[in-house]
Amino acid sequence: MPPRSFWKGYLKLSLVTCPVTMMPATTESERVRFRTMNAKSGHPVASRYVDAVTGKPVADDDLTKGYPRGEDEHVILEEEDLDSVALDSTRTIDIETFVEAETIGWIFYDKPHYLLPSDAVGEEAFAVIREAMAATGRVGISRLVMGGRERAVMLAPRGDGIVLWTLRYGDEVRKADAYFGKLGSAKPEAKLMTLVKSLIDERTAEWDPKLVEDPVQDNLLEMIAKKRKSKKTVAAPRKGAPSSGNVVNIMDALRQSLNKKS
Repeated sequence: MPPRSFWKGYLKLSLVTCPVTMMPATTESERVRFRTMNAKSGHPVASRYVDAVTGKPVADDDLTKGYPRGEDEHVILEEEDLDSVALDSTRTIDIETFVEAETIGWIFYDKPHYLLPSDAVGEEAFAVIREAMAATGRVGISRLVMGGRERAVMLAPRGDGIVLWTLRYGDEVRKADAYFGKLGSAKPEAKLMTLVKSLIDERTAEWDPKLVEDPVQDNLLEMIAKKRKSKKTVAAPRKGAPSSGNVVNIMDALRQSLNKKS
């Protein structure tokens, strides 16, 4: 069953507008989650806000936002203050720019969402925008308020819908040259390249979502099931980590890898 939409608004391109709905393309609902417990009593531990100076609990109605302007000084912001700077992008995805899809570095991609028309009336306008982007090989760039902050977003056609990616802020992305620029530019030996290419060809397969399954979560669920039955601690055996004590010649290691199946 598809999840409920968490955002509804409008997709706009010049004079073409259609109502749309959006939902996350990924989920963490299947992830094993734990509660923090009191080891002595076995009771769950509850978190609460307390005044950092007095140590007294703070009621929900007394919580507000503050911007630090000194070590012990803050500018208090009320809900009315935040509403006054609200942007039009809160409910409208207005596409004003298009770029070649391959010009956006993958590192800017943040989180994917599925975007689709919210009613039959808007399907034609939605389809026109989607198909035009697909035909030109371009993606749309817009801005959208999510989680209280305006984010740059990228819209890419995919099948009968559109995938909306939130994009990372420029100051969140570190330049690769600051790290890779320190590496040497030496070329590997031709024999090494031949062996590695053979190894890659041997291990090449079709993409399968099972390749990214989480074995740790499966082990956790199995351990929890055992503890429910026995109420005893069950420790799963750990596989030995590869030793770093012995230095192996890379050429010999590659030959051994290729010879395993021969």
